[in-house]
Amino acid sequence: MPSTIPLESAKSETYYELSRSETLAYLPKPVGRVLDIGCAGGGAATELRASGATWITGIEMLAEPAAIAAQVYDQVLVGDALTELPRAEGPFDTILCYDVLEHIYDPLALIRALREVSAAGGRLHVSVPNASHVSLLGDLIFKGTFGYQTAGHRDATHVRWFTRRDIVALVGEGGWRVEGIAHSQLHRSRFLDKITRGRSTEFLAGQWYVLARNPAS
Repeated sequence: MPSTIPLESAKSETYYELSRSETLAYLPKPVGRVLDIGCAGGGAATELRASGATWITGIEMLAEPAAIAAQVYDQVLVGDALTELPRAEGPFDTILCYDVLEHIYDPLALIRALREVSAAGGRLHVSVPNASHVSLLGDLIFKGTFGYQTAGHRDATHVRWFTRRDIVALVGEGGWRVEGIAHSQLHRSRFLDKITRGRSTEFLAGQWYVLARNPAS
């Protein structure tokens, strides 16, 4: 009988301390006033300050990592992002939404609400796991199970899934103008390139990064 992973499964000690350096590398500088949704322990602080952050507000669901982030961010709010947004000291030039949307039931509501705290022409940078990733197929095909885990693509706390097309459509529907799409580092496969007619990136990208701008002027 396969084991099950509870939704509240504990994460590793470093789960809430990620620097986000790879993702932030795709963000235009300087970042100005920053809002970090799902900021965890504020691991991105050093990178953001080096990228020209003049102010950083974080919103985090869990009190323990939020307390750590409060030591390096200018403002940290604890709770649901939609509920806490009115308390955020905006407007913001850059809004980060890294590995958040897959955890919430109505990501479109959040994407729309973020425009309300964005400066005119402000940027939104989103990252989500790639629902088309080849690693998701193994257990489904050979074991007959989705194979939930405590972290990663099949994190038991994920309630939504996005392909590249899905996340681009969501951000656009939320009122943002998509300006760029990137992905995490690839490990190329000539075999997959051949059988997918050069479209293997769709199956090898672990994460999609979408950069968008608030069209309001």
